[in-house]
Amino acid sequence: MEHNLDAIFEAIQKSAKRIKEAIDTKDIGYSQSANSSGETQLELDIKCDMIIEEEFSKIPQIHTIASEEKEHADELYADGRYYIAYDPLDGSSLIDVNLSVGSIFGIYDGGFGTDKMVAACYVVYGPRVEMVFAYNKVKLYLLQNDEFEYVKEIRLENKGKLMAPGGTQQYWPSYHKKMIDDFFASGYRLRYSGGMVPDLHQILLKGGGLFSYPATQDKPQGKLRKLFEVFPFAFVYTKAGGMAIDGCNDLLSLGYSGVHDTSPCFFGSNDEVETVKEVYAKHE
Repeated sequence: MEHNLDAIFEAIQKSAKRIKEAIDTKDIGYSQSANSSGETQLELDIKCDMIIEEEFSKIPQIHTIASEEKEHADELYADGRYYIAYDPLDGSSLIDVNLSVGSIFGIYDGGFGTDKMVAACYVVYGPRVEMVFAYNKVKLYLLQNDEFEYVKEIRLENKGKLMAPGGTQQYWPSYHKKMIDDFFASGYRLRYSGGMVPDLHQILLKGGGLFSYPATQDKPQGKLRKLFEVFPFAFVYTKAGGMAIDGCNDLLSLGYSGVHDTSPCFFGSNDEVETVKEVYAKHE
């Protein structure tokens, strides 16, 4: 069945331009409220969430939206077809030190879940605003003169050079720590800002490597959220010729029970992810 995602794609572009403006001009203080994960929300998080909801609410094809900033999913149009889960401003704690942040979107047909995922998109707000949209292929766009221009298709190499290891290291399993140390000992370079979007974007555009956020003592189910972060990037990496796993299983084979479910996750080029599989198969 053919999907016409043009209206959704345009709404994401409009949202991105408005968010870029909000980042440039908005007060970045903390609000008095916390989001569903118990994190204190930035005023900017709330503003970005409102922007995206406004743009999506103009599209009758969208049935339901779920935001990382809201406790529950919201139905928009009962006759709509698409379900969209989004993180309006991922890595927003990096705003005050002026590092790159991003927005992430998972687009599902007929309900949430990996079996219904049809597209994914993310936007990087850095020195330039870039957008990556994954459908049949993974395409890069650049914001120039208020328009997103197509730049190129993105494909991962079989093996990369970059390592982005997430999670508090003191809580890593010992075998995970040894695996990461072995990668570095073999010549991999550390590239980790603490922002999921810029770190995964860098690995994608530089040809490969590994982004990891394992199960840890303090976060046994991982920290990153399936619908808003993990599944969309798993879709992007898989479509770009890479792999995405939870240590053992393909992330796109996982189910979910609640809107804010989390999972350990590893994204990368094939060579690195195969190494993760081998290591984790011995210990899980």
